Amino acid sequence: MKDKNPDAMARRALLTNISVAAVAGLAASATTASAQTSARSVGFEPARHAKDSWMGELQGDHRVFIDSSTMAGGANAMRYANNIISAHEEEYAGEASDFALVVCFRHGSTPFAFDDALWAKYGKGFSRAADPTPISNPMNVASVANGQNTLASLRAKGVKFAICNRATRTISRRLASSTAVSADEVYAELVAGAIPDSRFVAAGVLAVTRAQEYHYSLLYAE
Repeated sequence: MKDKNPDAMARRALLTNISVAAVAGLAASATTASAQTSARSVGFEPARHAKDSWMGELQGDHRVFIDSSTMAGGANAMRYANNIISAHEEEYAGEASDFALVVCFRHGSTPFAFDDALWAKYGKGFSRAADPTPISNPMNVASVANGQNTLASLRAKGVKFAICNRATRTISRRLASSTAVSADEVYAELVAGAIPDSRFVAAGVLAVTRAQEYHYSLLYAE
């Protein structure tokens, strides 16, 4: 037999209403939290800095940043840059000018960012494991390692180069330890002898993150 007691019925009604209200409250909280998370994601705008503005100024319908941190990676970065452009030209009827494409030399690949005169002077310090010691920048010569591409051939296609300043400072100190000049003097030499169409970035690893904030696709060459 059903309980017809008015007090019992009132208590059941109260409990039911409380449960419904609690569920509705949880649903509303979840919806609000989701909306706030979505708003934060959609509305995020990275801070801009004058040092990085060049990334936004490069012209192109596609933006690509190729990072390298070893000598083998630096050579492959050049191969990748050419492959990207060549495939775009062949398969999409595109042009090299469609790209804002940057190759980054940092850490172990940084020496590739310096001209032949500096390699003639500091080749042993640049590539301590190489035998014989290089007397010119290896990336100025087409080879199997770089896919028959050179710095000049990539520049002709509009490729730009980013050079890690922190690595350059480290190299300067290392070279200075075996010469009679100061690290600052060596650093000044390296800066003056940077390859054309290049620029120094505060740190290669930082430039990688900034490039992505400017909507560059990131490719790491190893």
